[in-house]
This record gives sequence, structure tokens and C-alpha cells, in this order.
Amino acid sequence: MLNAAVIGLGVGEQHARAFARTHGCRIRWLCDRDEAKARTLAASIGQGQVAPSLQVALSDPETSVVSLATYDDQHSQQVVAALNAGKHVFCEKPLCRTADELAAIDRAWKRSPRHLRCNFVLRAAPVYRWLREAIRGGEFGDIYAVDGDYLYGRLHKITDGWRKDVENYSVLVGGGVHLIDLMMWLVSERPISVSAVGNAIVTRGTAFRYDDFAAATYLFASGMIGRITANFGCVHRHQHVLRVFGTKKTFVVDDQGPRVWEARDDGGRPNKLDLAPLPTSKGDLIPSFVEAILSNAHTEVGTRHELDVAAATVAAQQAHGSGTAIRIEYP
Repeated sequence: MLNAAVIGLGVGEQHARAFARTHGCRIRWLCDRDEAKARTLAASIGQGQVAPSLQVALSDPETSVVSLATYDDQHSQQVVAALNAGKHVFCEKPLCRTADELAAIDRAWKRSPRHLRCNFVLRAAPVYRWLREAIRGGEFGDIYAVDGDYLYGRLHKITDGWRKDVENYSVLVGGGVHLIDLMMWLVSERPISVSAVGNAIVTRGTAFRYDDFAAATYLFASGMIGRITANFGCVHRHQHVLRVFGTKKTFVVDDQGPRVWEARDDGGRPNKLDLAPLPTSKGDLIPSFVEAILSNAHTEVGTRHELDVAAATVAAQQAHGSGTAIRIEYP
């Protein structure tokens, strides 16, 4: 039986409910700055004690898993502390925000090779699970381009919410990372270099001090090119737009739903897919995470992917700041 501690109960409430209903796992600690929220959730799910701090959960030898759903700039320090305490870690994105933070996580994980996963929930969406297998099976031919747009559509969250107070907040790291992960996960390849640009036109004159739009272009060893945008100021509902271009087929998902093009004819029509482009909840990856721990599955491949995604994302932000293309260095 795994005993889980969930830290941060915004999105973390969905983490807690997923852990509580997953076989082989139970909630031991719930922690939030608002202790009343933790008490209410513990009563609702019938599990867990209220922890006044992360350290209380980490110092408990009965705690085996720590789930982090705190603010972005707290993740890396908390991940390192949890790994150093010998705990398995499930973390909201982003895993980290800088190259130094990534190096610290890598060192901690090598000292304590526990299961470490980042909550990239789009991997749990049925349409992307299908797409990954179709790409692996050769149905799309050679993939030569992937375009992903993270349309945030929640302007108030960066002009009025906690993000405006985070030093050097990055829309690529804080949001675009979802599409960066999806691109790398779908094609099972990591990019070798990246360039990026951005602007702050939408939020000009607001309390948000950083670019609200950023675009990164990735080059892969295969020749594939990935283009990812993080568009936090858009007049649009929250949406993930993805286009995957192969030599045999093209996949598109946007407001019109997921579909596949198989012909270049002007009068052609795509085949619509009756597959959901979103998971059912933000806790959908937790059962497989728990199962991997209980079955003592090998940790390295999955964790390496998380670290590689972090490296590719951090590199995009570095390129954004420098104005030049940079080669991505992986841990």
C-alpha cells in the first residue's frame, strides 16, 4: 500500500481524488496554505491528515509518494527535497524553470532513483494515445513537421493571478511545455536545437511584466521541424491545437475536432475521429504511475523523458532570452 502526500490543493485536489480511488494507494497527508481547504478535502474523500508543511510529509517514514501541485517556481526545490527524502514524486508541470534547477533535479534523482513523473495530462487523451500508436506503426509515414499551439484564453490569470508575481515567468515553460512534451512523446525523438521569439503586446500596461506570446522552432536530427507557440493573451477559449504532418497522412485537432487527411485532392475531405482530445481529469495519469511503483517497473526511461522535455523547454526559454538559436544540452 502506497501512502501519498498531496501538496497544493488547487489542481492538487484532482490529484488527491485520483490517488484516493486508485487501488494500492491511499492519502496520508494533505497540505495547502489554506488548512481549511485541506480539512474539507480530507473529510470529503475520507482519507488523509492535514499537514502544516511539506516538511512534515517528507519527514514521515510512512509517506512513500509526494504529489506536487504548487506554484511553478516552487517545483524544482520541492522535487529535490522529496527525492532526497527517498520519496517517489508526481509533479505538475513544469518540472523546473532553469538549467540550474534541472541539473539539481538530475543529481537528486541519480542519488535516489525513485519514480519521477510530470503531469502532462494530454498523454492520457484517447486521441493522442491513438495517434502515438499510429505514428509508431508507420501509418503516417515519415513525420517531417509538428505544429502545436497552446491557446491559453485566460488573460486574467496572468494579469491578476499569481503568475504576475513569479520572477521571470515564462509562457513557454508554464504552458507551451504541454505541446513540447506532446510533440516529443508522439514522435519518440528529442530535438537538437531551438530558436524562439516573443512579444508582450496583449498585456502591455498590465501588471504582467513578461512576454505573453512566444514561439519556438525546434530542429530534430531526423530533419523534422517542430513549431510550438504559447499564446496566453489570445481572444479564444482554452484550446490545444496540433498538426502532425507525415509523408502519408496529416493529423489535425482544433475547434473542429480531431481528423486525419489522407489525400491532397482539392475536393477531398478528412476522416473525422470519434476520440476525445482531452483526458477525463487531471488525475488520469496517476493510476499508471502508482502501478509502475507497485510493480517495481524500471524507472529510467520514463524519468529520462521527463528530464529531456524539461531540457528542451528550458532551452527554448534561453533561446527566447538570447535571440539566437541554441543547441539543447540534455542531462
